[in-house]
Amino acid sequence: MKIFNPFAEQVDNPLTRAVKEGRKPLIYAGIFSLTSNLLYLGMPLYTTHIYTGVLTSGNLATLYVITFGVLASFVMSGLIDHYRTQVLINFGVLMDQRVSGHVFTALFDSSAKGNAQGRSQALRDLDTFRQMLTGPAFGVIFDLPWMPIFMIVLFMIDPLVGFVTLVGAVLLMGVTILQDYATRPAMREANESALRSYAFTDAALRNVEAVRSMGMVEPLGSRWARFRQTTMDRSSDASERASLLSNASKFLRQGIQVLIIGIGAWLVIKGKIHSGLLFANMILAARALQPIDRLVGSWDPLMNGTRAYDRLMRLFEGYQPIRPATNLPRATGLLTVENLSFAPPGANRFVLQGLNFRLEPGETLGIIGPSGAGKSTLSRLLMGIYAPTQGTVRLDGADVFAWDRVDFGRNVGYLPQDTELFAGTLRDNIARFRDDVDDTQVVTAAQVAGVHALILRLPAGYDTDLNETGLALSAGQRQRVGLARALMGDPRLIVLDEPNAALDAEGEEALMTALEALKADGATIIVVSHKPTIFRSADKILVLKEGRMEMFGPRDAVMAKFSGAQAPRPVQTGAAQ
Repeated sequence: MKIFNPFAEQVDNPLTRAVKEGRKPLIYAGIFSLTSNLLYLGMPLYTTHIYTGVLTSGNLATLYVITFGVLASFVMSGLIDHYRTQVLINFGVLMDQRVSGHVFTALFDSSAKGNAQGRSQALRDLDTFRQMLTGPAFGVIFDLPWMPIFMIVLFMIDPLVGFVTLVGAVLLMGVTILQDYATRPAMREANESALRSYAFTDAALRNVEAVRSMGMVEPLGSRWARFRQTTMDRSSDASERASLLSNASKFLRQGIQVLIIGIGAWLVIKGKIHSGLLFANMILAARALQPIDRLVGSWDPLMNGTRAYDRLMRLFEGYQPIRPATNLPRATGLLTVENLSFAPPGANRFVLQGLNFRLEPGETLGIIGPSGAGKSTLSRLLMGIYAPTQGTVRLDGADVFAWDRVDFGRNVGYLPQDTELFAGTLRDNIARFRDDVDDTQVVTAAQVAGVHALILRLPAGYDTDLNETGLALSAGQRQRVGLARALMGDPRLIVLDEPNAALDAEGEEALMTALEALKADGATIIVVSHKPTIFRSADKILVLKEGRMEMFGPRDAVMAKFSGAQAPRPVQTGAAQ
């Protein structure tokens, strides 16, 4: 069992710093909790005074005064609890404001490193953690430390009453911990299976045409049903165990209450305590056990919040916040690749190894090679998406991975192999969602990309709204809009990964025209493609094979060698011998 401790020393990262900065309001919340718990002692004192004083003396003035006093204490306790909740809510809001931007950035870093944690789950984890801090579950943590106050009072009344209450508290806590250990493995398996079923369904829906056309609905449904059945089986196992232990906890709570009343009555009969203390015993014992009762009911939110905190801590491992950096002069397009090698995290071999080449401003490089040669990986390294395992990629002498991302983005354009558009208008997507881009820049980029006329034919033109995945456009149209996005702002280095994969003849001709215009404008261009025809305006060709440079040099010379290497050899016949 592990519950989040806001006062424990943790590794320094944006999340732990935000929690550390919140220690002062958390201390205030603890003080409010102490005051509220002390004020609750007014109720047992009130009942004791009623039975030991007011009923025997018949003094109505005393009754009025103590009744008013205990009501006032309840009002004050309610206000204090309200302020404690407000403190926690404000702490949660401030923590979210200080951390959410870092989580958003860190999950992109994590995804770029191939870490499965780098998903939108991280933002849901932040919400779960914040809700735990601001909800009633976390309030239990502040009430637990004051249980000894009520225990001490019960021991002062009679050691037997205090002992029974203490044993009951230990047993209830033990059942709660046992319930967590008994249900956690089954719930983890159920959640993992549920996530697999959701991912499987999403993948099937993304490929609905293939699924329906090839009659795959039924077999895919059978596979989905296996995941679903595992989820239901493990959830049922966890629920059965939780129900058993929950009923045991309920029996313990009721049994303790009965024992406290019975022991109190026995002590009254024996003359060891006054009859008025019988009710005080009941109230104090109930209050002493209340935090544990609430802890049982809040166990799931607390555990979910703690697990979310742990996942966020793992997300921040190796994360470096973006720091203000000196803006470099606008790039000219001089690209140098120096002894570049790359191996994904955890891999035992290099995907790319020993690459060295140089492109002058205005040159165009075509990259070609078989599938799995490392072409797309090289594109990502050139864009500073991945950090090289060895070597460096430099643009105008500056390391592209270390370059400030915002400043670097203004100098480059990138079209990945799979073009995705975001929820928003076509203008937003081409403008890269930047507020400092005017309409002229957007239209110019679309014109250079050869997509301006296509956009004008849409119902709302540049203001056409796209759904979340951009499915309102065909693959070829999305790719052409993605090209316009890459060309927006007159970038000096442009990397295009399979830019003609989804284009028809008209689109491909428009693309080659755009490349020629960009080259004439002095941009350095790198094009990855399986289709050599797109290298019409290329100055140099790089042939990759198994992560190594097999050929590099002027286009015509390399393509002649490449075509010769690819040509089938003539079959030898016996007559030729």
